[in-house]
Amino acid sequence: MADLLPVAEAQARLLALAPAVAVETVPLAQAVGRWTAAPVIAARDQPFADLSAMDGYALRFADLGQPLKVVGESAAGKGFLGSVAAGEAVRIFTGAPVPDGADTILVQEEAARDGDGLALSGKGPLRIGAHIRPRAQDFAAGAEIISGGAHLTPAMIGLAAAAGYGALPVRRAVRVAILSTGDELVPAGAPASGAQLPSSNAPMLAALLADLPVTVLDGGIVRDDLAAMTAAFTALDADVIVTTGGASVGDHDLVRPALLAAGGSLDFWKIAMRPGKPLLAGRLGGAVVLGLPGNPVSAFVTATLFLRPLIAHLSGAADPFPRRLSAPLAHPLPANGPREDYMRARLTSAGLDAWPVQDSGMLAALAGSDALIVRPVHAPPVAAGDLAEYLPIA
Repeated sequence: MADLLPVAEAQARLLALAPAVAVETVPLAQAVGRWTAAPVIAARDQPFADLSAMDGYALRFADLGQPLKVVGESAAGKGFLGSVAAGEAVRIFTGAPVPDGADTILVQEEAARDGDGLALSGKGPLRIGAHIRPRAQDFAAGAEIISGGAHLTPAMIGLAAAAGYGALPVRRAVRVAILSTGDELVPAGAPASGAQLPSSNAPMLAALLADLPVTVLDGGIVRDDLAAMTAAFTALDADVIVTTGGASVGDHDLVRPALLAAGGSLDFWKIAMRPGKPLLAGRLGGAVVLGLPGNPVSAFVTATLFLRPLIAHLSGAADPFPRRLSAPLAHPLPANGPREDYMRARLTSAGLDAWPVQDSGMLAALAGSDALIVRPVHAPPVAAGDLAEYLPIA
């Protein structure tokens, strides 16, 4: 196994093949799921002033317990223009600015009002500043509220809007071309007879990238012919060219020679992992070429570990790799060999339950999985109940 590249080294080399794509500014509604191209700096304070957190009355804490006169009203978007003097109070609503001179909110459930007269009917607030959201409690103008390279979530979109933004700089969508190789393949949904197989990898990979900022180009099925495969490579205009199949060492595995014949270069080939050993990576013009294995489970696992992180990296992600979690094992696992293993498993109430058969052609087991158990190189046996690392998968 000395000629096989460790997974982490291969991932680092793949990401080093290309920098992030160009920056564009998009409306907030289109920015979710993208990565920020620069830190987001608040353009305003939030709240913009001291605001009431409750419906009630704004007053001076020192005046509690004595009769008060209501001298006005403060509502959200229309504050009281005067100030609160001794013995005075202002009717106030949630989200409204606290008038000058007031330092406390008396909630309406503890107030008794008679015309302009106001008296305490309950215990009242116990401290100065009760029920007031102070200015800039959430964030202040000039503060970094979202870091550069952050994956924009719906909550971050709301945060950016509150901070004064209607659009954000992000990386443009990454163009990904998918080529399926093999004489045996027919398009998904077409009749398959004899030794023919439906092409499952292309629609699976397109679905695997659906939540990422990509434009997927279907390069179709390329037959096992060096000239045809070379021509398919040279015809594509993409940031990433993904092939499935044809990356191993058989007579019909032509991705490597076709890449070189098209004027490309090979950076690495063969990874110390299971499934997915024959993965390759290189460049062709301005594109990164990623050759995935043809077996569908191998294609899925390697796309999870290499293709998705590559897209995130090109999109400007500060941390492009999938998160690793841990959970107890439902059953013992034997010692692992010289390749890092990614076992399909279900996360159950008893823990991680690995499928008993881990064949790389078994799509039904993959579809029934929500985790990949990560078994390091030469990992010792583990017992049921021991913690194991896993990657969550959809």
